[in-house]
Amino acid sequence: MIIQSKRVWIAGQFMPAQIEMDQDKIVNIYEYGSKEVDVDYGNDRIVPGFIDIHTHGYDTFDTNDAQPEGLRHWMKCITSEGVTGICPTTITQSHEVLSAAVKNVARVVEEGYEGAEILGIHFEGPYLDRVYKGAQPEPYCIAPDVEEFKQYQEDAHGLIKVITMACEHDKDFALTEYCAKNGILVSQGHSGATYEQARLAVAHGAMSMTHVFNGMTPFHHRNPGLVGAAMRFRDVYGEVICDGNHSNVNSLNNYYMAKGRDYVIMISDSLMAKGCPIGSKHIFGGNEIEVYPDGSAHLTSTKGLAGSTLQINRGLQIVVEQAGVPFDYALNSCTINPARALHVDDRKGKICTGYDADLVVLNNDYDVVQTYARGKACK
Repeated sequence: MIIQSKRVWIAGQFMPAQIEMDQDKIVNIYEYGSKEVDVDYGNDRIVPGFIDIHTHGYDTFDTNDAQPEGLRHWMKCITSEGVTGICPTTITQSHEVLSAAVKNVARVVEEGYEGAEILGIHFEGPYLDRVYKGAQPEPYCIAPDVEEFKQYQEDAHGLIKVITMACEHDKDFALTEYCAKNGILVSQGHSGATYEQARLAVAHGAMSMTHVFNGMTPFHHRNPGLVGAAMRFRDVYGEVICDGNHSNVNSLNNYYMAKGRDYVIMISDSLMAKGCPIGSKHIFGGNEIEVYPDGSAHLTSTKGLAGSTLQINRGLQIVVEQAGVPFDYALNSCTINPARALHVDDRKGKICTGYDADLVVLNNDYDVVQTYARGKACK
């Protein structure tokens, strides 16, 4: 199959080109107009498929629910927003619940599914700080434990690729080092770490920050905290929720411009409320949440932010059109940067021969015209 557009994102710029796909791979790139094509997308933009490494659920399904058909439905539908790679994300709960959740993801991966590719599990909690827990249930926030984590990873059949934890509670950085040595991205989040503690965690292998600005010690000019660390540590990844609610669009600009084009990772942090009507209520981590008119989800008990219902194509629009971030910075944050963080950048994250045929066609309004997930048209 050959598709073409006058705006194909290659080598950090748009250019007229044709893309040939065979089964699940990009097999050739041609000069625009040189071959007969199956689909001509005119002036619509063709960019790499989006990768969301921090997302909890969709359409009433939550990763912790451990229901295979719910996960399959999610993977099939999420391509409608251009997502072609995903890390289903847990929330802090009992050992039994988390074990069942990761086993379910492993089962679906092994038995098969359609749509976006499951690139691994993001294990958010239970090793979190109780003060900066956010919507995570406090009774289950515990100290890091290497042996317990090994059991979770065994249950997951090795699929845990990212872990969010409060590294300042990790005695001798034992779990931080274990994960780093075993190819798991350690992300500091829901953490009360000082700047100095955060720096020490990086020295022991923590190479990311979870939803920067949220669930962490704030920035102060005399006490930079974890937010200051996230901006200062240029070669450490940092997730950020780009819905304009969790962080003001001007803060998004500050973060992207301080961090640069290679280490920001856009995430949705979306909940099972995503795809559900405004005003609907759901149980998340044992707490009731409600969807607000702006798409944010809040705890009904405290009115505090609990997560988002953000679509990644809209996140891209917000970052570029409202936050004023350069397009390449913004696009990298939802394509090649998360691919690199997950060590799949040898096949994901850019339009190149030999890479997976994960493509998104966007019009000028950032609407998804078509998504190709591993070569299959699936929007």
